[in-house]
Amino acid sequence: MDRETDKSLVIRGMHCAGCAQTVGAALRNVPGVTEARVNLMTARASVRYDPARATVADLEAAVRAAGYEAAPDEGAASAGGGDDADAAGASAERRSLRRRAIGAWIFAAPLAWLAMGEHIGLPAFALAPPWMGLAQLLLATPIIGFGWPFFRRGFGALLGGRAPNMDTLVALGTGAAYIESAVAAIGIWARAAHGHAHLYFETAGMLIAFISLGKWLEAVAKGRAAGAIRRLLDLAPPAARVIRDGEEREIPAAEVAVGDTVVVRPGERIPVDGEVIDGASSIDESMLMGESLPVEKRPGDAVVGGTVNRTGSFRFRATAVGADTTLAGIVRIVREAQATKAPIERLADRVAAWFVPAVAGIALVAFVAWLIAGFPFAFALRIAIAVLIVACPCAMGLATPAAVLVASGIAAERGILIRSAEALERVGGLTAVVFDKTGTLTAGEPAVTDVIPAPGIERRDLLALAAAAESRSEHPIGEAIVRAARADGIEIAEPDAFEAEPGLGLAARIRGSEVAVGKVSWLAGRGADPKVLEPERERLESDGKTAIGVADGGRLAGLIAVADEPRAGAREAVESLARQGLRVVMLTGDNDRTARAIAERVGIREVIAGVLPARKAEEIERLRAEGARVAMVGDGVNDAPAIAAADVGIAIGGGTDVAIEAGQIVLVRSDPRDVTLALDLSRYALRKIRQNLGWAFGYNVCAIPIAAGLLYPIAKILLHPAIAAAAMSASSVSVLANSLAMRWVWRRRRAT
Repeated sequence: MDRETDKSLVIRGMHCAGCAQTVGAALRNVPGVTEARVNLMTARASVRYDPARATVADLEAAVRAAGYEAAPDEGAASAGGGDDADAAGASAERRSLRRRAIGAWIFAAPLAWLAMGEHIGLPAFALAPPWMGLAQLLLATPIIGFGWPFFRRGFGALLGGRAPNMDTLVALGTGAAYIESAVAAIGIWARAAHGHAHLYFETAGMLIAFISLGKWLEAVAKGRAAGAIRRLLDLAPPAARVIRDGEEREIPAAEVAVGDTVVVRPGERIPVDGEVIDGASSIDESMLMGESLPVEKRPGDAVVGGTVNRTGSFRFRATAVGADTTLAGIVRIVREAQATKAPIERLADRVAAWFVPAVAGIALVAFVAWLIAGFPFAFALRIAIAVLIVACPCAMGLATPAAVLVASGIAAERGILIRSAEALERVGGLTAVVFDKTGTLTAGEPAVTDVIPAPGIERRDLLALAAAAESRSEHPIGEAIVRAARADGIEIAEPDAFEAEPGLGLAARIRGSEVAVGKVSWLAGRGADPKVLEPERERLESDGKTAIGVADGGRLAGLIAVADEPRAGAREAVESLARQGLRVVMLTGDNDRTARAIAERVGIREVIAGVLPARKAEEIERLRAEGARVAMVGDGVNDAPAIAAADVGIAIGGGTDVAIEAGQIVLVRSDPRDVTLALDLSRYALRKIRQNLGWAFGYNVCAIPIAAGLLYPIAKILLHPAIAAAAMSASSVSVLANSLAMRWVWRRRRAT
């Protein structure tokens, strides 16, 4: 099992859910393949196989044997790579479909006029029956040529022993109409007879013309739906300026190596991930990280490839290039999400598996039934052709992946990475959201909140003493005190001596004075009287803050309170979730008093405190056992077991850590408000999936009986095969249009 590897293939020639199933089955039949997922929307197959038993050439050969084309997805592991070639291939396929559609209509329009003009009030052609039939044959034959891929794939599936697909239905319907009409027309012409014969050239021609037009419009819509990946890839600039051998050189961005010094000027995109080494600027991270405001960067700060440098020039050291960059990680996660299947989609797959044979059976039954009922052969044939053509498994196959494709793209552009289609579906049933405290609702690092000097001591003097004593400390609380002093513009003295007692505090000699910083109880043991500030200490600790005492010369000089402050937007996120009727819970390893103090500040009423990381997953399981459908929001490190145990795991990832393996949803910005945004978008996408599936199933449930002539005995209503073809194409295009509308509607909703 450890030897297995994953490979992504680009598949060409798929046009319906049956095609995707045929490709998937062909790949799964290759010895050594353990899993194969095929996505109709992205035209990709994700294959897991044992390289000791199968090769990429074997996979490609299996796809070719099934009647399709396959090539390695060279861009699957990077932000760029083979995507230009892939986009060019998709563009070439769209151009081919456009040429075939236009070519078919050039001949279909006069064919329809010739065959039906008189019936719809157009001037009739005064041709004798032999020449009328021959003229229609000459016009219909090129249309068959433009639609030849339908026949090649459709009959190829039957002759090759593979499962029939949508192309099989088209080939059977149009082929039957064309062959029957051709035989009749040639027979009349050969005998120069003036007798009447039923010709269905316009049926075959209009069917192919409408379906070709629909496939072209479908391909255009697919290209637009897949635009999110393209927009992400376009964020990576093609070139970079690096310092090599003491000179500034411009090289392709793909050639930047880890450790290179990269120069960025105002207005340029940052080519790779790195760390600023000199200079300063503000960076626009909105397109990649979802940050609405520019972020200030100084030496030591991280920068992310694909973001835009707004103001100053700076240099940075490259820390991640190629497939290891943040942008490549985002693209990889979005692609993985688009390759997965939601449970609701598996229902459509099961239906599609038997759909085409069932439709062929219905067409045959209808044909025989009308013949038995005493109707002419031509009437029964027309009914059978309409049934074959009106059925549309394409819409079923597109319903879920189209919505997932658009939704995952919208989310990625806002710094939310939805890693699986299954997560979208599970979000719809959530009843509770559980938050970790540290690093999720709070910033994850202590900050000075209060500086309370003893009588006779100035605030700045107290902060200066504490910062000088802590200047050599690596403890997070000491670092917080030093940061606060620097933020106040205080000059920090260098201690003459320094001694730390782990877990208690430290002592230092500063300009000849003995200064101690630490727990108040420890300072009391060193002679400092804590009573002078006892009420203040109790108030600080009741607020969930850590009170640090500062003693100067054995006398308590004051208290400094340190706390892990709530993130901006934490309360807003909690209130929004509560308004939606969701149960909001805090789950933390902190003591109950500190946890409840933070919970009160962010608006959470239910707190589970004092829980070790290893037991957090047990608490999630307990909530689920009580009947709750739980989303767990954590930092993706010590919360990983709990995130994995939840119905939906949401990982808060710090700015550049987008490849968090825990969680089905990753919030790149670490903003708690994005939890609400992610849940809203997931529910919206799920509604679109249900709408699409409802339309696809509903269309077939209504259209097939009408095409079979069910309404004819009652209301004399028949569905002409050409109208059936137009309706079939419209159903697929409507599903895609409904999915594409998500972007516009979502933008309008978020603006209000």
